[in-house]
Amino acid sequence: MISKSEQREAQQRAARMMRNAGIQIMDDEIEKIEVVDFGLSQLSREGVQVFTMVNTDRLAAKVLVLFPNQTEPEHWHPKVGNDPGKQETIRHIWGDVRFYVDGPDTLKEGFVVPGKDEVYRLRHEIVLKPGDQLTFEPYEKHWFQGGPRGAVLYSFSTTVRDGLDGFTDPVIQRVTVVEE
Repeated sequence: MISKSEQREAQQRAARMMRNAGIQIMDDEIEKIEVVDFGLSQLSREGVQVFTMVNTDRLAAKVLVLFPNQTEPEHWHPKVGNDPGKQETIRHIWGDVRFYVDGPDTLKEGFVVPGKDEVYRLRHEIVLKPGDQLTFEPYEKHWFQGGPRGAVLYSFSTTVRDGLDGFTDPVIQRVTVVEE
């Protein structure tokens, strides 16, 4: 749960980072930035800010903003009905970002959120530079983390059903509750 003022502050901060990265966002779009705390009430540690540009039955385009050292928890995109699950390409635009995928433990620059070793299982670190991109297939587990400056990323994918994503942390709730 986050407060309304925390939500507004995060939206403004994300918009500033997007603009600093050269992404135009209109003033009336700032309130459309989704502030996601995953029900953990520790937005600065585990969370992400999401601006959806388009989400149709076939494709989606978003801007993801991570604040410094903010982590999007380990997750995957499952099958939904006849849809095999979301395929997603992430393109790094600005800042510092590290992705964690299946493979040998090479975790060096990032860190596992304190007290969460059991739910951040993937430790193969991939450090992206602006212009780098990764593609994740349906069901491919991953997590990512902003570096010291945070990060701004594009996400291009098949249709999005974020509320149905799977998470290794069983206490996560994908829909953020905003306290008035």
